[in-house]
Amino acid sequence: MKRKTALTLAALGVVFGDIGTSPLYAFRATAQAAGHHLAIQSAVFGVVSLIVWSLIIVVTLKYVVLIMRADNDGEGGILALASLAHRASKFGRRTKLAIGTAAIFGLALFIGDGILTPAISVLSAVEGLSVESKQLEPLVLPLVLIILVGLFVIQSRGTAAVGRLFGPVMVVWFITIGVLGIRAVFAAPEILLALSPTYGVMLFVHEPWTAFVALGSVVLAVTGCETLYADMGHFGKLPIRFAWLALVFPALLLNYFGQGAIVLHDPSKAGTAFYSLAPHWAHYPFVVLATIATIIASQAVISGVYSITHQAVQLGQLPRMEIRHTSTTEYGQIYVPKMNTLLCFGVVLTVLIFRTSDALAAAYGIAVTGVMVLSTLLVGIVALKQWHWSPRLVFPLFGLLSLVDLAFLSSNALKIAEGGWLPLFIAGVVYIVMETWRIGRRAQLDRLQRVSIPLKTFLANIERMPVRVSGTGVFLTARADAVPGALLHNLKHNKMLHERVLIVQAVVENKPFVAPQRRVRVEKLGKGFFSVYIHHGFCESPDLPRALAEARAYGLAIDPDSTTYFVGRETLVPADNPALSRWRMWLYTLLASNALSPAQYFRLTPNRVVELGAQVAI
Repeated sequence: MKRKTALTLAALGVVFGDIGTSPLYAFRATAQAAGHHLAIQSAVFGVVSLIVWSLIIVVTLKYVVLIMRADNDGEGGILALASLAHRASKFGRRTKLAIGTAAIFGLALFIGDGILTPAISVLSAVEGLSVESKQLEPLVLPLVLIILVGLFVIQSRGTAAVGRLFGPVMVVWFITIGVLGIRAVFAAPEILLALSPTYGVMLFVHEPWTAFVALGSVVLAVTGCETLYADMGHFGKLPIRFAWLALVFPALLLNYFGQGAIVLHDPSKAGTAFYSLAPHWAHYPFVVLATIATIIASQAVISGVYSITHQAVQLGQLPRMEIRHTSTTEYGQIYVPKMNTLLCFGVVLTVLIFRTSDALAAAYGIAVTGVMVLSTLLVGIVALKQWHWSPRLVFPLFGLLSLVDLAFLSSNALKIAEGGWLPLFIAGVVYIVMETWRIGRRAQLDRLQRVSIPLKTFLANIERMPVRVSGTGVFLTARADAVPGALLHNLKHNKMLHERVLIVQAVVENKPFVAPQRRVRVEKLGKGFFSVYIHHGFCESPDLPRALAEARAYGLAIDPDSTTYFVGRETLVPADNPALSRWRMWLYTLLASNALSPAQYFRLTPNRVVELGAQVAI
């Protein structure tokens, strides 16, 4: 029971930061989209009804009830979901390629969301200063930049200590916004009629274009729903579902009803409805609490980008990057320096370009709706092929959910010229980088395969090889049936072999974690040669020396002090018939040259590593 309570409290601080701070800007943006119609009571009811039923259908039904069923060994997120869908039988190559492409594009959109969320969240909170006094307005932008840059600067220290405070702070936040919502509802209890979906439907009937445009802002109320699923592996389904249903969902409903009640009394307050909920004396403390909550929301999204980047690197979708574990007890607490720098630059640039949360709201929704559409399609495949649900249930249910997602996406497409281009541009750049890395890496491996020597042929002629020296030589390879290039270069230049040679292949499984008993597999090839397969999941970081130490259980005892790791370092040059176009070749070469070295990536002992260079024409 204590563990369940602790996990629920932690989930409140990490999982619900994004969606929990959406009342800061979602109702305001939706009300502004509805425009002069808010002077009509039924229009206010319609706006609140659309938000409320979006929370019910998209978050509660689709994510909390349905999508969270699709766990990949307990893990969630777009990559884990795509991996689960990819396992389905009876799929052709084209279908599996489409699933992989959807995963890459979903990841690209998620990274774009990771840039926009900190910007719009912190801007919305700090803008509360100018609600009471316009004289403080010039301070908003500098304060936002200081907060955001400071947030990225402290990332390298880890969030383990600060993370313990996140849950209690968010409990205070949700209770506060819920109580303030109740306070406003008491003044205009008729707003509770908006709980009926008929008001949302009637808004479409009487003002179809206004309602359709408003959907592009309504979706801001469900931003962060993907985080519920992505963080499932950290906390489990039950704590997340309990936290949502017991506290977060009721608090959000009460707050949105409260904002609607404020506008019923005074339509001119539509732009400041959130801060108008607080009494005058509590305004500035409320701004401080909102700012802290948005910092927590930003931290959660940043950590999510780190996690999904880690997965992408492990699956070979991105170049190797340095991954630092900032906690000895929580595997999910990691820091990715390069991604941190890129995010910081992107967030600061976004704030300077858009300057206000209202302007950013136009850019925000399209990335979220894009991921929502992809998630619905992928979980539909899982329900049909993995859960073996009847097509009579799958097609109507997920068809309806897809229509809802597409309605949100279509409405947001109207805002491309107003700022929606930004997440699409970011996603496009990330997608091109990932696709170039995938194509280039495949071309490079194909080239190495054509010039490699089969391992069986090599072993058949081992008697004619130079002298064997004491110790163990470890050679990394992408293919266990071919002789590693580093081994051939070692023979060419040093004219010797160790008495024991390990040809090691790191295998990334199509699952988040690998059981310890399945991590290492050893094959004895004879003549002092061994093939060693190191298995790890896409949520794990490879540690080659530790894995080789575990090989003792398989009859392969290794002395670290007499072990030398040979690592190949390839220099890429264009072939006579290049496999890549000129611009892709330039980009792939740039990515490869900046990738983390295999020695660092596999955590090899620095003074036991020998690097051997070679040119590879692709």
